[in-house]
Amino acid sequence: MSDIAGPRQRRKEARPGEIIEAALILFHQKGYAATKLDDVARAAGVTKGTLYLYFPSKEALFKAAISETIHPNLDRIEELALKSTESATIRLRTAIHSWATALNECKGSISKLMISEAGNFPELTDFYIETVIKRSRSLLMLLIKAGVDSGEFRQTDPDMLARILFSPILLTSIWRHTYASQDPITYDLNQLAQFHLDIVLYGIAIAPEHTL
Repeated sequence: MSDIAGPRQRRKEARPGEIIEAALILFHQKGYAATKLDDVARAAGVTKGTLYLYFPSKEALFKAAISETIHPNLDRIEELALKSTESATIRLRTAIHSWATALNECKGSISKLMISEAGNFPELTDFYIETVIKRSRSLLMLLIKAGVDSGEFRQTDPDMLARILFSPILLTSIWRHTYASQDPITYDLNQLAQFHLDIVLYGIAIAPEHTL
């Protein structure tokens, strides 16, 4: 009996992830507004009633997609950066590297999707800004402040510098999912991120050795 129940239970537990995966593919292909829950259920191989058991609305499904695909990466990056005893420079490199790696591995760009849908769905935009953008920026600001306090970095504006650090990674990720067929990017995000970080660190480091 347990041998029969086991696979069924595993299948049931996998359904939310399968629904989210199907939804993300459709969101990227058709846009959030044009995607219907009927389409998501069909693509996930479940009934619409089953979909509603896990996600009561399309908005709830989209928020779950962000929570399942982006938030775990942020959790991991925060743990790596904040619990490390390395210098602020090394922790900043670790955070940037981890972000670039996560974006490199994404099949689609949620950032691009948010830009296209932001004006029509302000509540979803607020959720994304609060739980992804501001959270990411806050971590960078903490690391920048730590570098200033430790004497690695000169006095600077942490908020402005955090935006400067993350913007090229975000733009390149969006570019890759928008213009790649006409203007392909031949390097990965980590190459760009580290190259950009080298330039920034050279500008804010008090001593040259902190940029190594």
